[in-house]
Amino acid sequence: MPKKSLTLDIELEVLNWLIKSSGWSDEEIAKRINTSPESLRKIRSRDKKPTFRQLRELSIIFNRPVAAFLLSKPMEEKPKPKDYRMIPGKLDKFDKKTILVLRKSRRLQELTRELSRNINYEVKTRLEKASVQDNPEEIANKYREIFNLTEEKQRKFKTSYELFHHLRDILEDMNIYVFQFSMPVEDARGFVFVDETPNVIVVNTKDSIEARLFSLMHEFAHILLGESAIDFPDITLSARNNIEKWCNNFSAAFLLPKPLANTLFKERESELTKKETLNYLSKKYKVSKAMLLITMKELDFIAQHDYDSIINRFKAERKKEAEKGAKGGGVSSDKKILSERGNKFISLVANNFDKDFITYTDALNYLSIKSKNFDKVLAQAKK
Repeated sequence: MPKKSLTLDIELEVLNWLIKSSGWSDEEIAKRINTSPESLRKIRSRDKKPTFRQLRELSIIFNRPVAAFLLSKPMEEKPKPKDYRMIPGKLDKFDKKTILVLRKSRRLQELTRELSRNINYEVKTRLEKASVQDNPEEIANKYREIFNLTEEKQRKFKTSYELFHHLRDILEDMNIYVFQFSMPVEDARGFVFVDETPNVIVVNTKDSIEARLFSLMHEFAHILLGESAIDFPDITLSARNNIEKWCNNFSAAFLLPKPLANTLFKERESELTKKETLNYLSKKYKVSKAMLLITMKELDFIAQHDYDSIINRFKAERKKEAEKGAKGGGVSSDKKILSERGNKFISLVANNFDKDFITYTDALNYLSIKSKNFDKVLAQAKK
């Protein structure tokens, strides 16, 4: 006689909340828990009880504890950032991987606040707010000076990764935590939380590093404006509202001020659109070729038809670079965690562990690492 599966009583409101907030479709869920869509519909309407095995599988794919399914009512969750993606029919609708990254980042924000308070660290972001009425180029120039990012210093970074890490360290010194996670690039390129302290910026590791640099400073611009947002930072896209346009202009002016761009383009005016010129300028100043081209167009160094004939080719190239970068190339676990969570968060966990505010198991969980990588990760982070 076959063994009867253990079934559980769960609140319908709780189940439907967990499913709705997961981003998974009924068809995807039914397939994953090895049942039919009709059977899942019965579970969702209380005509049938789910088995413990099914709930355990749901907890895995939703990245929720099994206990979440046994709650008496849905939990209150922080609101998602304002959706500036402007995707037709997808307002406030996100891919399940993006939803997971949003939840994970909220959890890291909460942890950062708790861990900081344990050791009396400041959590408030230290900066002067800006307004959309301000000139974004002037504000960008002001922050280049605050960050001490001169042309010479920008050129001396060997790679775009070095510049990214440098800017990340400066932002984290200002109590802005920067996390990097993978999510579908067509769903979102970055987002920022400013409604709670500390402020958090998240950029998409599926993007090229030059695109991530642009997203980093675009999301920083949202912090200056005091607004949480999820979006597609891209200077080549026509911004559909004033805030996104302001943030795009800020990021572009921060990474390549127009006076500097004007000088560079004049020096190479006869060969601006040559592959060698674009490669050189992109490598030296750590900006994408697409951004170089649109700046050339805005400064009247190339005509609209020249821009149109070249930009699609470079967008395709950027996509290939992003796909290549997304494969990871065998990145070690310790380097992946350092990239995802950053030096400051890891150091925060380490300091809490050293002062016995958290256990060894807590530290491993907060860093999402195995015990064999613990010492290695801590040694590489700046404490």
